Amino acid sequence: MIARLAAADLRRVLHPLDGVPSARAWNVDELDGLIAPDLALQEAAVLVGLVRRESGLQAVLTRRTDTLRHHAGQVSFPGGRVEPGDHGPLQAALREASEEIGLPPTQVAPLGYLDALATITGYRVVPVVAMLDPEFEPVPDPGEVADVFETPLEFLMAPERLRRVDIEFGGRTRHVLEYETPASGPAHRIWGVTASILLNLRMHLERL
Repeated sequence: MIARLAAADLRRVLHPLDGVPSARAWNVDELDGLIAPDLALQEAAVLVGLVRRESGLQAVLTRRTDTLRHHAGQVSFPGGRVEPGDHGPLQAALREASEEIGLPPTQVAPLGYLDALATITGYRVVPVVAMLDPEFEPVPDPGEVADVFETPLEFLMAPERLRRVDIEFGGRTRHVLEYETPASGPAHRIWGVTASILLNLRMHLERL
């Protein structure tokens, strides 16, 4: 049952922490015509934080502020580009989570990586999956994060909750992923890159 997954189960289906994914982004074909084929994507990382509550595992998500240059107002995981001083995506994800939502690295237990994905803004994003301390209290950076909230992982992993919306963009029909709004909890729209990351997590969990 998704809500009661153990950390050991998650580790079994993720790329190990000592094996950062180096393969081509799994969704790059969907971006054909939107980014130059020879574009050198900038490396980035996000933290897919899971916290265990009495009701089951919850995914910790943020809503970006409306004034950001990229992804303004959108739901996302904490994260950003890998800076020169970072030792890979894990450190970048931890640093960004600390800066954006006040999450101390001491309250994070990293488990492994999902597959890298590309974005139309020119990033190659490596998601880091981790368990978070239930005692963690978010302190969002008002310049970047408008809200921090939790959504049941069981809801996000249910295939029927995720739909593909067809749009005409860049001269072809493309598919945008979007979740239904949960019946309870915050009524945030979860779509795009964040929905793709969650789909990839489901693909990994299907190996159990």
